[in-house]
Amino acid sequence: MNSVEVMAWLAAGYGIVLVLIAYGIDLLSRRAHLTLEDTRAPGFKYHKEHDAWLCPEDQWLWAQSFDPQNRVMRYRGSPSVCNSCPVKGSCTDSDDGREMRREVDTWPASESARFHRGIACAVTVLAVLWPLVTAFNVDHWSSQALLLAVALVNGLISLPLWAHLRRTPADPHGVLLKSVDENAEDRTAAAIALARRRTTYASDRREPEHHA
Repeated sequence: MNSVEVMAWLAAGYGIVLVLIAYGIDLLSRRAHLTLEDTRAPGFKYHKEHDAWLCPEDQWLWAQSFDPQNRVMRYRGSPSVCNSCPVKGSCTDSDDGREMRREVDTWPASESARFHRGIACAVTVLAVLWPLVTAFNVDHWSSQALLLAVALVNGLISLPLWAHLRRTPADPHGVLLKSVDENAEDRTAAAIALARRRTTYASDRREPEHHA
């Protein structure tokens, strides 16, 4: 170990730090993406089975259009319902109903996520090349062995970032486009399910009085 040169230790340490930075970029980007999704729709819950949002006042916002440029699906509540809602002032200033948006590309397939994942992958390239190139500029074989081992380990550690990015191209699932009739059927089914749930809740509340 005494024959390992200072340059080799510095290059090996720098390569390891670069790998940590790459994973840090990916982690922070993922957290920022999830935090933005949560703060964008406080109190609103997306129901995948209906492809619709349910607002805090128990009203549905249905899919209206798809924005191909920004790759988002737009949802809107009924104007008559939203305009008569008691919390409209704190929800929306639009007279056309509250609008919600949903990105159709999952992480890391969205453009923003892929951009940050690409930066992280580029950093991993430096993490491998730095000790690898330095290995040809040191004199002792022990220094070369250390640098080559660090370059190999950094490459192996970086594989999950590259593999995940390669397996998730933009729009991995495609955009589900439904006809007007299909959307009408989904709305009817959702209304029936909601009415059934409310009826069940009401029966549960009345049951103790019936036995009394």
